[in-house]
Amino acid sequence: MALTDTLTTLLRDGFILVFNQPKLDIVRTGQAVRQAGMANMEVTCRIDRPLEKIARLRREMPELVVGAASLIDSPGMLAAYNAAHSDDPLPTVSEAIDAGAEYIVSAGNFRPETYERFGGTTVIMPGCGSVTEIITQFALGANLCKVFPAAELGGPAFVKAIDPAIHKTISLVPTGGTNSDNIGAYIAAGVLAVGCSFSAIPKAMLGTIIDTQDYEMLARELAKLKKLVDSHRAQQYPGLDFAAADVSDIAAATGRSFNIR
Repeated sequence: MALTDTLTTLLRDGFILVFNQPKLDIVRTGQAVRQAGMANMEVTCRIDRPLEKIARLRREMPELVVGAASLIDSPGMLAAYNAAHSDDPLPTVSEAIDAGAEYIVSAGNFRPETYERFGGTTVIMPGCGSVTEIITQFALGANLCKVFPAAELGGPAFVKAIDPAIHKTISLVPTGGTNSDNIGAYIAAGVLAVGCSFSAIPKAMLGTIIDTQDYEMLARELAKLKKLVDSHRAQQYPGLDFAAADVSDIAAATGRSFNIR
């Protein structure tokens, strides 16, 4: 899939589910995501055999845009981590892309070499914890900037406090502590899309979903979150139909730059 198509999917959805629950089946979860009205899912590489899961999703659900997250784009740190976790190593960025990831996400920054190699073909979303990091990563070519850990950084207030010249140019994707209680506030602060893990689903409900492997229930819960995103974005951008717009339409209507080469 072309980079512009991947970006269009992420922005149309406005919601990125972070798959980090090993007790759920990856494909059945992807099917629940599709049933909820979304077309992307992010697979954290901290789960067991992430490359196999990414490849399986791409093979069995080619219509789903798949991302790889929790990447460590630092050879030294990655080597140190994998030496201590040789039974469950983290993949490199290139390994994740080779497995089929169409967008890559990290808790930290990506190296210039990664932008040089994959920029323009793969959507790159670095994790940023400061205004300086956001600006620096965008200057290198980031398409979106993940604000992480969003809750600990200050939540919607952090996004809103960033100079409008920055956060109204660079599209920020808060992840970490995002849920139904604060999605509206994030969108009001200027966010176009949010990243959420399964913790956005009420704990008792999630426990039932896992215990009973009820993917219909999962789809219903995800649909509630998607509806929440859609309703708040419709209020914020009344002239923009996200469901029909492409990335260029969204850029023109919101003033955001997505670093499309």
